Amino acid sequence: MEQNGKIQNSEVCQLKNEHLKSMTSDYLYHFGLNTDNLQERFGDVKFVCVGGSAHRMKMFAEYLREQLAGYVSVGDDLNDITGAAHRYSMYKVGPVLSVSHGIGAPSLAVMLDELFKLLYYAKCTSVTIFRIGTSGGIGVQPGTVVITDQALNGFLQPHYEQIILGKVITREAVLDKTLVSEIKAVAEKMDDIEVVTGGTMCAADFYEAQGRLDGSVCNYTADDKKQFLQKLFNAGVRNIEMESVCIAAKCHLVNIKCAIVCVALLNRLHGDQITTPPELYKKYELRPQRLVTQFIKTKLGFK
Repeated sequence: MEQNGKIQNSEVCQLKNEHLKSMTSDYLYHFGLNTDNLQERFGDVKFVCVGGSAHRMKMFAEYLREQLAGYVSVGDDLNDITGAAHRYSMYKVGPVLSVSHGIGAPSLAVMLDELFKLLYYAKCTSVTIFRIGTSGGIGVQPGTVVITDQALNGFLQPHYEQIILGKVITREAVLDKTLVSEIKAVAEKMDDIEVVTGGTMCAADFYEAQGRLDGSVCNYTADDKKQFLQKLFNAGVRNIEMESVCIAAKCHLVNIKCAIVCVALLNRLHGDQITTPPELYKKYELRPQRLVTQFIKTKLGFK
């Protein structure tokens, strides 16, 4: 439920499928997990951080293990919990899961369905999900972290659309405004990270849907692109990626709070190609991870 832009987060994930009640067992196919011992293995999870790259999410898990020293065992090996399924990667660091979701909304949607079921079967309570990743900025400098306050589709509508049984089903993409403010407050105490809040446009692909001129197909002009990106900026959009409306809508549907925290690797008003030197790129890429980790540490009571 949404009241004054605030999601009322219940204790448990609220699945919306009555058919699950008649199933004697459930296999999370793309995770390679069945429902045995899920509560014992995952019942303490309070935070889930998701991102596109499996390699990036492993690095994030390693960073988490260092940062949560004293709360988790630093010496423990990080095993890819879902690696046997060869689709997504998942690592557990104390009360935090680090999970890859691939690229784009379809890949993310599959992962989220199984993640929600895992959280439900494990009887996890008061979970917050973060998408951390990279994006193309709109009118912001490279390296700026954008905390999404509104997730929008290609029509600049806060909706996620799926074709289900031959019909277009539209679901509202909702983000918790209080959570956005809390993350922003943590960011403002980190002197080396520039952060803005703003809208995020969720594109259906990396090239044409984002108005790029460097794809294999392009049937619009440079002026068309410029006008489109200026329209985005004027509407309050500060970055473009490919997952925001999906995660915002699906988390809202099952009553889980989520936040989207992505770094802008370039300003699309100035071009389509990333020209940032590799060493600086790596520094930028870590900024959402550092911010979300600091937020988690704050919630866990770290000083």
